[in-house]
Amino acid sequence: MLTSLNSLGFCRVAVATPPLRVADVAFNVAALKTLAAQAGAHGCRLVVFPELCLTGYTCADLFYQTALLAAVHPALTELAAVTADGGPALAVGAPLVQDGRLFNCAVVLAGGRVLGAVPKTYLPNTQEFYEERWFSSARELQNSTILAGDCAVPCGTDLLFTAAELPGCTVGVEICEDLWAVTPPSAAQAAAGATVLINLSASPETLGKEAYRRELVRSQSGRCLAAYLYASAGAGESTTDLVYAGHSLIAENGVLLNESARFEFSAQLTVADIDVERLNNERRRNNSFADAATSDTVFRRLPLHLGGDSARQLERAVARTPFVPAAVTERAQRCRDIFAIQTTALARRLDHTAARSAVIGISGGLDSTLALLVTVKSFARLGKDLHDIVAVTMPGPGTTQRTRNNAEQLAELLGVTLRTVPIGPAVSQHFADIGHDPKEHDVVFENAQARERTQILMDIANQSGGIVIGTGDLSELALGWCTYNADHMSMYGVNAGVPKTLVRYLVDWCAEAEFSAAIATILYDIAATPVSPELLPPNESGEISQKTEETVGPYELHDFFLFQVVRMQFAPRKVLFLAAQAFADDYPPAVLKHWLGIFYQRFFSQQFKRSCLPDGPKIGSVALSPRGDWRMPSDAVADLWLRELNELP
Repeated sequence: MLTSLNSLGFCRVAVATPPLRVADVAFNVAALKTLAAQAGAHGCRLVVFPELCLTGYTCADLFYQTALLAAVHPALTELAAVTADGGPALAVGAPLVQDGRLFNCAVVLAGGRVLGAVPKTYLPNTQEFYEERWFSSARELQNSTILAGDCAVPCGTDLLFTAAELPGCTVGVEICEDLWAVTPPSAAQAAAGATVLINLSASPETLGKEAYRRELVRSQSGRCLAAYLYASAGAGESTTDLVYAGHSLIAENGVLLNESARFEFSAQLTVADIDVERLNNERRRNNSFADAATSDTVFRRLPLHLGGDSARQLERAVARTPFVPAAVTERAQRCRDIFAIQTTALARRLDHTAARSAVIGISGGLDSTLALLVTVKSFARLGKDLHDIVAVTMPGPGTTQRTRNNAEQLAELLGVTLRTVPIGPAVSQHFADIGHDPKEHDVVFENAQARERTQILMDIANQSGGIVIGTGDLSELALGWCTYNADHMSMYGVNAGVPKTLVRYLVDWCAEAEFSAAIATILYDIAATPVSPELLPPNESGEISQKTEETVGPYELHDFFLFQVVRMQFAPRKVLFLAAQAFADDYPPAVLKHWLGIFYQRFFSQQFKRSCLPDGPKIGSVALSPRGDWRMPSDAVADLWLRELNELP
């Protein structure tokens, strides 16, 4: 699916570390031009170079030399020409003079011109740093312009650069130590609307600094809800007393997108596609960010022409399972945290209600298994007798021997009370009462079973002085794949915040980390069982005939759609584009489009079920409780979204 990245809110950017020579401006300009050309050919629209890269950061007292300072201006003019005719915008580091003072500046070039210069505010002057020996702080500026190239241009820390061709893309600039300060300039810039923060740096390498630098860049991007581009000086700097590793990074909203190798003598170009639309969406939904936009600084906004939008293929990882970390260690920690949230929530509810028992319907499926495991651990945390957990299996017309055996054996091994209440006779009587032909396997046939089971659970809870534990998960709530006033209802829904793609991993994790070998064997088989409500009779082999994903679609797709639509607030065009990136090897575009249409139809039409959900804990960044994250009218229509989707090729 080829489309303009710009039209989807993406911007390809680069941080570059050139192979410079100290005090050799001509050599350095040539190196910058080469990297700028490579970045432009790669579709980059903004390239950030290191601090004082035109001269070298380690010139020391050579910064007093008139010849060195004079060479900077024709160099800037030469580099500005590179940005004409669709070349990428550049940010380069240069020493500039104003009223007898020397300033360490970041100079922004675009559209064939020098646009402006931002001086460094915080000058380190301790230990290995001596910047105050040569430079003045931005606080000492006397005028709002400075000579850069062949003319005077705007100068100051009050400059923001706004790209008209990419809505919501505004660039703020700071230099090296500014980021290390207690109040980095980038914070005020972000509050004023800068979505892309750039840092021209010359950070020497010492033991432990790599990890600290990475975390600093990552966290500042998260704190500012921005992209953060950090370009660091490399091994070409003087090694008289220090070594510069060229550790450059690109982060977005707390996530590291890309970083360079360290200690390389050759040129390095580190590229990433940043999602400007996502950043603006995040800011709109975050009222704390809006409340922070109270800076005393009145920013001057300069138009910035980004390079040509030539990129069509996204160079950015798109997770197939946004709710499930790919790394095994991280995934295990995620499961551990989720299980702790669930058990803590249920234990608190059990304690508050003084419930003598917990009643849970078990089917041998994923969701009820996870809910049962959570209940067992909650009772253990409270020191309650596990026999007061009443696990009820309610075989009906669609129950298979495999799922029934797994449910019963699991309950026995866990040491909970197992009750078996067949629903066949009651459902048959109900069909007779309402005049329904039991051979008609329609929605009445299915939902009558689900409601009968819920009635049984509620009544047993009344018998035993307990509460009914809900088993439905987040994905089912999103699709409305639950029977209203049946499995849709409980007294506490422990799985309400857990998407289906994560439920399976949680059950597997419980088998590995929380329970014994005999129990683990059953849990692994449950995790391998096809997802089904088992409301239709088994096939001739006694196996599950009603497979949920054949009806509503693959849960891996629906969970992906759920994240992109609800968490990211993306429009259908972008959701489909991202899905094509993530699932290119498994689903053709037409199939993705079909299931996305089903997602929108079901998500809108089934809101009425989410408007009256039982209590249940929020787990991750997406929740659908009407008392928490999601408020939506039950009679909203999906026409706008479906029209856009249907217009796509």
